[in-house]
Amino acid sequence: MSATRIDHINVVVGDVEAAATFLAGLGVDLPAALAGWEAWDAHHRTVSTTPSTHEGDEGDDGADPAFGIDLDSSAFAQHWGGVPRTFNGVVINLRADERSDVDRLYEVALSLGGRSCASPYDAFWGARYAVVEGPGPITIGIMSASDPERRADPPDLATFERA
Repeated sequence: MSATRIDHINVVVGDVEAAATFLAGLGVDLPAALAGWEAWDAHHRTVSTTPSTHEGDEGDDGADPAFGIDLDSSAFAQHWGGVPRTFNGVVINLRADERSDVDRLYEVALSLGGRSCASPYDAFWGARYAVVEGPGPITIGIMSASDPERRADPPDLATFERA
């Protein structure tokens, strides 16, 4: 069985621009959008992270592991996560080594009492992806590596509704 690890965190908020402005005011680096993707800033922003300074957090090669955090709008989360239109919260994304592992882990999560938010599907960014809600509640995304040959056009921004 392959290893499962935390890949990144999505912080889903009602107003990405307000959250980004607040974080920037506190000195957090929010990289500029890639050329041609500026319209997405209202729905998706990547937060720059620094390597962990906690003792014992080094990876297998002794280097600090990379970790990602994204701010996403509630409207965007509807398109990738099967969460309610008004969802605001945290989605912890796990990385599975193989596409088939996403399906297997999804079934394991359901057998542990999880509730399906989005059954496994081939996401527009090229990954196999599923979302479950566990006790707590805790929302978990289960994702394979992205396969460039499986990428598709992202959702049309015109279809997004503000929560």
